[in-house]
Amino acid sequence: MVCLLLSACSNTRYLQKDQNLLIKTGVEITGKLPSTEKTDLKNDLNSRSLMLQQPNQKVAGTRLKVWLYNQKTYKKKSNWFWNLALSERNLQAPVIYDSLKTKESAARMVSYLNNQGYFYATVGYRDPTKGQKTSLTYEVNTGKNFVIKKITYDIPDTAIARVVKEGERFSLLHVNASYKASDISSERERLMRLIRDAGYYKFNRDLISFTVDTLNKSLFVDPLNPFEVMPSVLSSDLRPTLDVEVVIKNPEDSANDLTKLFYINDIYVFPDILLQESVNDSTFTTTNSRFLTIKYHQNIIRPRVLTRAIQLRPGARYSTEEYNNTVNRLFDLNIWQFVNVQYKDAKDTVQKLDAYIQLTPRKKQELSANIDLTTGSQYFLGSGVSLGYRHFNLNRAANELHITLKGGLEVIRNEDNKFEMQAQEYGLNADLVLPRFILPFRVRQNNRSTSKTRISAGFNNLRRIDRFNIRTVNGAFGYEWRESLYKSWNLKPFTLNYVGVSLNPTFKADVVDQNPYLQRSFEPAFIGGEAVTYTFANNDIFHKKQNTFFRINAEESGLWLEGVNSLLNWTTNGRENLETLSKVTISQFVRLEADYRHYWNYAKSSVATRAYAGLGIPYGKSDVLPYIRQFTSGGPNSIRAWRLRTLGPGSFVDTTETAQLFPDQTGDMKLEGNVEYRFDLLRLFGGSMYLKGATFLDFGNIWMLKKDTLRDGAEFQFKNLYRQMAIGTGAGLRLDFSYFVIRLDWGIPLKKPYPTQNKSGWYIGEWMLGDSRWRRDNIIWNVAIGYPF
Repeated sequence: MVCLLLSACSNTRYLQKDQNLLIKTGVEITGKLPSTEKTDLKNDLNSRSLMLQQPNQKVAGTRLKVWLYNQKTYKKKSNWFWNLALSERNLQAPVIYDSLKTKESAARMVSYLNNQGYFYATVGYRDPTKGQKTSLTYEVNTGKNFVIKKITYDIPDTAIARVVKEGERFSLLHVNASYKASDISSERERLMRLIRDAGYYKFNRDLISFTVDTLNKSLFVDPLNPFEVMPSVLSSDLRPTLDVEVVIKNPEDSANDLTKLFYINDIYVFPDILLQESVNDSTFTTTNSRFLTIKYHQNIIRPRVLTRAIQLRPGARYSTEEYNNTVNRLFDLNIWQFVNVQYKDAKDTVQKLDAYIQLTPRKKQELSANIDLTTGSQYFLGSGVSLGYRHFNLNRAANELHITLKGGLEVIRNEDNKFEMQAQEYGLNADLVLPRFILPFRVRQNNRSTSKTRISAGFNNLRRIDRFNIRTVNGAFGYEWRESLYKSWNLKPFTLNYVGVSLNPTFKADVVDQNPYLQRSFEPAFIGGEAVTYTFANNDIFHKKQNTFFRINAEESGLWLEGVNSLLNWTTNGRENLETLSKVTISQFVRLEADYRHYWNYAKSSVATRAYAGLGIPYGKSDVLPYIRQFTSGGPNSIRAWRLRTLGPGSFVDTTETAQLFPDQTGDMKLEGNVEYRFDLLRLFGGSMYLKGATFLDFGNIWMLKKDTLRDGAEFQFKNLYRQMAIGTGAGLRLDFSYFVIRLDWGIPLKKPYPTQNKSGWYIGEWMLGDSRWRRDNIIWNVAIGYPF
């Protein structure tokens, strides 16, 4: 109602007679272009650098900020409410249409199109005005984009020509590809980096130039007057072509070092140099290592650690790749706050460089404390306290020690409106991270980043009052490394978890004993095996418009534990084994997970998508996954139209009184997909916080792999996949503080995986938004920290 009222208030009331409010801009493109290329081109032409005038930002479909601007400027509103609402960050002056800026925008668009290879593009516009409101549309005719027919090279220096030829497969220019000036510029930078990496330290980009010949002589009948038939050529089905020649010239002065190879001479390392401190300070203590000259005030690091991290070697050719690898690996050690590598010409010699590696240390130890307060659909108030200690340079070897102590509780409001404890949790975890592989044999390690060995151990206790108490003791030994800039691996050849379970007698008799699946799930167990995780993430400055995240995880339990079991059985002649000695069963299963996310980012909005699949397969003596490895659905980070652990499995729905108090549906398999449109609403507190909105669509469910006699419809069958798919939608608000996000979402079911009044499960026809009881049962509120994905 407020939005309708504001939209009815004219924002043109205070304009002069010769002024018009710009309310809409758009771009219409004609030309034989693929739809994807046309869409990308339209987005580029809508940028503020080309389209100089753009209409005022809308909030909830209205020009709220313009209306507020008018209230302050013309009506002089002033009281505590208006002073808050009329702060500068919430105001926006009306955009008055300017035809001169429109003409300048059209000229910029033509220039941009020419740079993209549309050499005969035209841009016009139409600007109809009604009631002092102008709608502006740019009419763009791209003509045809020139394509590259031939690429040649003119490089007199044979050594540099050989370097360029070897890297030609990575060229950004390709025959039969559309010509773009941005590709020419990027190829120039690539060639400069390629040549410098080959040892040409002083090579300059000014030596690289491109010659473009747009005249395709085979298309013209009269070579003396070729442009007379150019319009007919452009209107034909033939795409005009051009030739590109890459020229890398020699410097005019033969004594110039621009095209000479350089080699590393001496390497000086300063592990504890302060900012603004000179490398020539006489107070440094000097130590000579195998490849390095180390100068320090305090002996904070062992020389062998520096030797492993620094990829530069005396006598080697200068290389930008080794320079980058050295900087990355030194940063990966987490000891230094600043890393600076400089090269200087070596004295009394030519074509040699001395490297000066200046390292400013960070604090060696760190204490942290986090306090969380949350609320959720299954509890009134949740609190958590986490205390952390980190040592970044244990034993002067860049070994990291992380210790975390945590505790938390959940409080509910009972039927008598009194508060009582629902759950308690506490735990202690320790991680020792070594900046190298601990192996009995040597392996070739990636020079790009530091490979690490992680040794972990921990204890956790989860108690749900009057239900159960689960104690977990865990240990792991594994390796972490980066395969490339975007690809990383985490391999754990050894993991071991002991899960101890104590059940409340009443809960055991009323809930667990009634369900054989839960009985086996809550059995104490050893979970021991191997795990591997592969992650791809390219969210960086090179992928601002689109970026992808992909993670796949595989875990196996029971293989080596069964080996220990068999060994004990053999050594005791069949009298004892690991299970009989500990009175704990060995859990055997394989668990697979895949999580794919893709993001489309725009100026003030984004589209986020996610697809998730999980599968757990028990084998051997186990016929069920342990409780802590089962899949659940619903909740603030899953399908938000259902509460946590209330969805599934399959078409099963638990309507018992116990399920209302203890929703705990789990399964062996999970499929889930999410689509979320995120957009900016308001900037608050001078830009330190943003209020953002979102709409979303979630779908998925969990299933059992085997038939469950007590849960009808829980078993996965491909023919029932669509029928048992839950679909929910909703909207949300986010308070984005940059370093963390507070999120409020409400979800509502569109399709339920079990029959309702509509046998197909579609629920939208049964919405009763005016019924408060229906809203309480069907509209789910989710409060969480951070984005769901």
